[in-house]
Amino acid sequence: MPTDAPPLAARLILLRPARVQRRLAQVRAAGVVDPVPNTWQAATGVLRMLHRIIRRPETIGMSREFQPRANLRARLFQYRPLRAPFLLWERSVAPLDLSGLVSPSERIARHLLGTHHDGIQFVYDLQLLALEPGALERLRDAARAVVERDDRRSRWLRDLAVYERYHEKLLEAVEEAVRDGIRVPPPFDDDPDVSLVAWLRWCASQPPTPAGTWRAWRSGRLRFAPEPAESRP
Repeated sequence: MPTDAPPLAARLILLRPARVQRRLAQVRAAGVVDPVPNTWQAATGVLRMLHRIIRRPETIGMSREFQPRANLRARLFQYRPLRAPFLLWERSVAPLDLSGLVSPSERIARHLLGTHHDGIQFVYDLQLLALEPGALERLRDAARAVVERDDRRSRWLRDLAVYERYHEKLLEAVEEAVRDGIRVPPPFDDDPDVSLVAWLRWCASQPPTPAGTWRAWRSGRLRFAPEPAESRP
């Protein structure tokens, strides 16, 4: 991975590019993808995430399978403008770190425990945690505590995640990841919305410089939206 200073545009988008470079070095050392994107390509991936938030908000934080928990707090939290301040207070979302490459493993775990991920969308964050030894095991223990306990903290996290069975599904996924590794079935293994590996590959396929990205955008070759026929989790 290049170690030279990232371009100004990447620094403005990533805010802490040195941390991103360190995380990309972890990716390279773990052999997750080859080639590994540079910091500008990672910044382009962040722009893709921002595009998703603006143009495809229905794919984030909502459930198509389960209903909200049967209490007033969870039902109010299904409305995202009401939920957002409490997610920020809980430090369950990091709006300035959309990629998660800057956040430490503890912050990523808080994100998974307090923020709903539909289908198997939590795979992205599990793959991030897998880069740090012991992080998945710590998340497993924390998710099990939410599932097995009926205390104030567990009820709060369940309501904050809004939907029934979220933490049970998260616990099942983390236990499987610890036991057998993280398996992502097709077509989601090639979906940057779902898989960190797919997102890194998408980033690495983009132009390596801001000038190249500008030319790709002007020519219509740069696409942030998925193909219309692409399946979603």
